[in-house]
Amino acid sequence: MKPFRISLRAAFVCALALAAVAAHAAGVDLAVMFIHHPDVALGLAGLGMLGETRDVTMDEVKAALEKIKESVKEQAEKALHEAKSSGELSKKTKEVVDETLIKFNELQADVRDLEKKMVDRRGGEPERQKSYGEQLTESDSFKRYVENGKQGSMKLELKAVTSANAGGLIRPLYEAEPVGLPKRRFTIRDLLPVVPITTSSVDYPKQQSRTNNAATVAEGAAKPYSDYVWTNATAPVRTIAHLAKLTRQAMDDAPRLVGEVDSEMRYGLGLVEEAQILNGNGTGQNLSGIITQATAYAAPITIASPTSIDMLRLAMLQGAMAFFPATGIVLSMADWARIELTKTTEGAYLFASPQGTTENRLWGLPVVDTPAMEVDKFLVGNFQIGATLYDRMGVEVLISTENADDFEKNLATMRCEERLALAVKRPAAFVYGDFGLVT
Repeated sequence: MKPFRISLRAAFVCALALAAVAAHAAGVDLAVMFIHHPDVALGLAGLGMLGETRDVTMDEVKAALEKIKESVKEQAEKALHEAKSSGELSKKTKEVVDETLIKFNELQADVRDLEKKMVDRRGGEPERQKSYGEQLTESDSFKRYVENGKQGSMKLELKAVTSANAGGLIRPLYEAEPVGLPKRRFTIRDLLPVVPITTSSVDYPKQQSRTNNAATVAEGAAKPYSDYVWTNATAPVRTIAHLAKLTRQAMDDAPRLVGEVDSEMRYGLGLVEEAQILNGNGTGQNLSGIITQATAYAAPITIASPTSIDMLRLAMLQGAMAFFPATGIVLSMADWARIELTKTTEGAYLFASPQGTTENRLWGLPVVDTPAMEVDKFLVGNFQIGATLYDRMGVEVLISTENADDFEKNLATMRCEERLALAVKRPAAFVYGDFGLVT
């Protein structure tokens, strides 16, 4: 057990003095006997009680206490026996003796509390040093000063607290909440209908052309034929996945860190998913995204010097004329900020007030501003009927210690993946264009 510095001389002398008072009240002078009793002397000398304070262990303190306890008990019982034999035992003497034993028991309790504090102290760290403020407010002098109505003066000697000492004594605060990097919100998925599936692909019939020859005909004349061409389309299920390593110690010691890594991995999938929904080129294991299949912007009507706001309205018209009225607009964050900052000739903002907030809407449609959209580009479309997102397997996170050499290195592998398919069924429902503001 690690030694600690303690001054118990006053405490033991007090205990012995109380025992002596009890003996004296009983008519027996035991003061000399107590201080020269072999066990008591051995206990005091063993702890340096007859000299200066030194480093002692708790075991030494307990051993000395036990010796003194036996001596106090033996001499007190002897005093009471002699007093009772002589008939001189009084009620007052008994009360003094009882009080002596109570005081001694309290001393033992104090030592037990000290021992408990030492055992509870983590890693054998020294007890935290009290600050000047704590020394002041916890002192008896200050308490008496307050009880006296804070009148008069107060004298108090404070123990020095140096930065060198305090630095080693103050235990650091450990925050369990991990501090992660900022994350962007995902919104493209929210624009689309999402359908769960259990197959490895989605097959659907898709109309390729329409030749409408409907006409008025005379009675008995042949009716014209219209021509409709359909084809079979397939949206394959693709997997988005990644891995991460965790140490066993991190999993045991910081369970919230495991949750944070889980969140980061799900976020990583979301980043790729949103980019694939918009910009997937359909090659290899990539999805066939909306932008790569969308109809190019071509203004249905001509207006003088069209602004970005004008162009978005014309794109909506283009979709409506193709019988796909738009349900949403996708812009980069920079382009939406530029539109929000548009002012009238008097300097007033068209869309929002700097003192308040407004919903992201333009021409009655919700505006999704996302970093996944390239600056100076826009996408306007009917997301409800133009495309469908199919979930084959939702985001799944698994942890295993049986990957590669994880077992021998005390590591765990976390795997996060999802499986999904995207079908852009009506490319004409989407209009993709360039503002032409960035060269």
